[in-house]
Amino acid sequence: MVTRIIGACAVALAVTCPPALAQQQAPPTGGAVPPAPAPPVAAPGVFTGPTVPGAQAKIVAPGVAAAPQAAPPQVQQAIWAGNALQGMPYRYGGGHQNFQDSGYDCSGTVSFALHGGGLLDAPLDSSGFMGWGLAGPGAWITVYTNPGHGYVVIAGLRLDTSAANDPGGQKGPRWRKRPRGGTGYTVRHPVGF
Repeated sequence: MVTRIIGACAVALAVTCPPALAQQQAPPTGGAVPPAPAPPVAAPGVFTGPTVPGAQAKIVAPGVAAAPQAAPPQVQQAIWAGNALQGMPYRYGGGHQNFQDSGYDCSGTVSFALHGGGLLDAPLDSSGFMGWGLAGPGAWITVYTNPGHGYVVIAGLRLDTSAANDPGGQKGPRWRKRPRGGTGYTVRHPVGF
C-alpha cells in the first residue's frame, strides 16, 4: 500500500503528498487505531504543487489538483493549499477559530484555501462569506455561500465538503470534478480574482 501511495505522489509531478496520503500506513494489527491526520500547515504562500498548461485546474492524482500555469500566483497557492486538506475529516466548526485544525467544515475549507493564497486574513463561517469580497463570480475564484453551506470553485475545480455530485459519495474536504448548482447561494469573489 505504501508503494502505491508514494507512486501516486510521484505521478503528481513531485508534489508534496496530501496529509491523508502521506500518513497512510499498512492496516493496523491487533486492534490498533491508525493515527489521525496531522493538521496541515496554515500560512499563505508556502504551498507548492504541480501545474498544467492553460487556465483550468485539473485533478492529476487522487487528492492532488494541478494549478493552471496561466493563473496568478495567489490562485495557484489557493489550489495547492486545497491539496493539503484532501483526506482531512469533516468536523463541524473545523477551521473557524484557527486556519490550522484537525478537521474542517465547509467554510473552514474555503477559508483555508483562500488564506493559502493570501486572500483571507481570518477564517469566516458561511454566513460571513455572504458579505466578503465582491458580488458575483470571479475570473479565477468564486465562493458560493449561504447560512448553511459554502464551497469554492478555483480555476474550474470545486473544493467542497459536501458529497453533492460526487460519484463516490465522499464527504469532507475534497476536490470535485463535477459542478454543483448555485441556486440558493450568494456568489462572491476576491477583489482582482
